[in-house]
Amino acid sequence: MDPSTVVVLADDLTSAADGAVPFRRSGHPALVLFEPPKAPGGGGGFTDVGVTAVDLGTRLVDATEAADRTRRAAEAYAGAGLLLKTVDSTLRGHVAAELRAALAGSGRRAAVVAPAFPAEGRTTVRGVQYVRGVRVDASEFARDPAHPVRTADLTRLLPESTVVEPERLAELLPHGGVFVCSAATDEELDAVAAAVPRPEDVLWVGSPGLAAALARRHGRDPAADFPELPPVRRPLAVVGSANPASRRQLAALYERSGAEGAVADDPAAAVAALSASSAPLLAVHTPDARGADPAALTRRLAEAAAEAVGKGLADGLVLTGGETAAAVLRALGATGIELYDEPEPGIARGTLHGPTAPRLPVLIKAGGFGDDTTLVRLCGLLGTGADR
Repeated sequence: MDPSTVVVLADDLTSAADGAVPFRRSGHPALVLFEPPKAPGGGGGFTDVGVTAVDLGTRLVDATEAADRTRRAAEAYAGAGLLLKTVDSTLRGHVAAELRAALAGSGRRAAVVAPAFPAEGRTTVRGVQYVRGVRVDASEFARDPAHPVRTADLTRLLPESTVVEPERLAELLPHGGVFVCSAATDEELDAVAAAVPRPEDVLWVGSPGLAAALARRHGRDPAADFPELPPVRRPLAVVGSANPASRRQLAALYERSGAEGAVADDPAAAVAALSASSAPLLAVHTPDARGADPAALTRRLAEAAAEAVGKGLADGLVLTGGETAAAVLRALGATGIELYDEPEPGIARGTLHGPTAPRLPVLIKAGGFGDDTTLVRLCGLLGTGADR
């Protein structure tokens, strides 16, 4: 298999980064793009890096549009040596519509579905998805305001699927179909990745757990020499996620790190408040109580963050929430992210990519990931250059 043709198709920015960082950790150069290139290079629609991960932005649209974007992207990248369609490990989003569209667009006859992410407590048991032992349809993710999870049973979500043990995949895949594999540990995901004799013939569907298993099996030299990150003197944490975990992390950041910040309901006022601060760490975030249009809140937050960077108030970013991260980075003129590493599970670290974007270090975290002190640790990592 040619490792230069690894492609990850994702429904939002954090999923794209989460799907790419395991390959980066195993020695592949990795680039996350905010959308498919207008005229992809490298032959067969690929960029000239080891792994290309594409944010299709399908969390923000309806199922029909999500399927159309996914099908077109899968057609463009159908020649990938390894094609991974990421799904949220809690089954949020248009999982079924996008899987079917990716399968049709890619021309592959079979899909291997393994959404477990054991490092974050997300497991699949007999085809049912759990979060720390609780069915996802009985967890907080069942109350997600944008994509509430209606069922934890993958065979109900995907009636055409069959739950199989990994040792049966080699026998069943040539006949086509959608095959769900249970996993509660990384070792079980490794068994899924190892059970497919021709990985280029299937559509892989899973979360960062499956991406990591595939990267372990198809790794390059982990010691490959890649550029170091620029030093950061003053990080800016940008929190747009309404997930309760993100709000607890923001509260801990203020309490424990000496951070000062502002609410971005008025971008000009927020930037003025940040300009007046002498704190070594800054934060900007959406209001706790969300009465306004979420898209408008995200737009104002991105405007405030980009202006703060443009004024030189911060030279590194910690972004929480996929929609927030994409909006902020686009406002800074970035078309993607050159990945550096994964300092914690589900956390991507890299620099902005794009002809007009500053080479700014950035850390990106999904809204629901991490414990209460995650933002404190990540801002410390970015600010001190630790663990580089």
